[in-house]
Amino acid sequence: MQYRTLGRSGIKVSPYALGAMNFGAMANKDHDAAAQMIHRALDAGINLIDTADVYSVGESEEIVGKAIQGRRDDVVLATKFSNPMGHGPNQGGGSRRWITTAVENSLRRLGTDHIDLYQYHYPDDSTDLEETLGALTDLVRAGKIRAIGTSKQPAAGIVEAQWISERKGLARFRCEQPHYSILNREIEREVLPATQRYGMGTIVWSPLAQGLLTGRVRKGQPSTLNRGGQWFGHLSDERRIDAVEKLIPIAGQAGISLTHMAMAFAVAHPGVTAALLGPRTMEQLDDLLAGAEVSLSDDVLDQIDAVVAPGTGVGRLDMGYTPGVLKDAYLRRRPIGHRAAA
Repeated sequence: MQYRTLGRSGIKVSPYALGAMNFGAMANKDHDAAAQMIHRALDAGINLIDTADVYSVGESEEIVGKAIQGRRDDVVLATKFSNPMGHGPNQGGGSRRWITTAVENSLRRLGTDHIDLYQYHYPDDSTDLEETLGALTDLVRAGKIRAIGTSKQPAAGIVEAQWISERKGLARFRCEQPHYSILNREIEREVLPATQRYGMGTIVWSPLAQGLLTGRVRKGQPSTLNRGGQWFGHLSDERRIDAVEKLIPIAGQAGISLTHMAMAFAVAHPGVTAALLGPRTMEQLDDLLAGAEVSLSDDVLDQIDAVVAPGTGVGRLDMGYTPGVLKDAYLRRRPIGHRAAA
């Protein structure tokens, strides 16, 4: 592995990182199998493991914590907070009240006395960023976390956070974790330039577009990848499938699998530090690791650009972040009585 520095934090991480969302009740309930995958990844040179308190309601953190016992010093351990962890009104978000509780719960589940990278999982529009940064700064100074980051922050939020930290003397967010794949390249337009401008690392999630970029979903053919539920409608989006059909021969001509091309694409951008692998099985992990040394020529990248232009996307990932101003119609519509006057 050729390790990269996570922004200007000084922390060295592998370009492929192990994502632990599929460890636990959400996907793979076999704790021993998950531990074996973690050990396999570490043996292959991966040193960044990323989880979150909300993954299987803490079970993923427990699995990771047990698996890295005895190897903790070799691991850059990352987890996240802010997603609801219960039904109570204060069991989530970016308040000091919740952060100070959430970090203790994560430390306990992970079986460690510090977290290397603590990430703000979803923006909380009801909490001032200064409140969140103040709480995180105190945790850094207390030694409970080493560095802080964000996930799914728009470019404006990234810039605002940097300004607040500079003005108030607070800890700076050192990385951002956005969605990025060949099919969704929107972060190239503003998010990646912002992270590069402020010396932040970027850890991208779902570089395989939730499995579409494995080639297991083909036009007009049955697929084992199709899943039910509200989060997987994008797997039957014809626009995305049509794009995949155009990408498959590009990978074939390059002599690599579509999976390996998609992963290599994700880490080719100079603003991307690492891409998350999200295997459910050892077979999937081994296949991903087999492509760790693949790099793409300018010709291949040009062909990909012709299918999905830089800074654009094809459809959207159902699990992607939607800002509150888009989800709540009343935040983007004037009251009826005031429309005519406008």
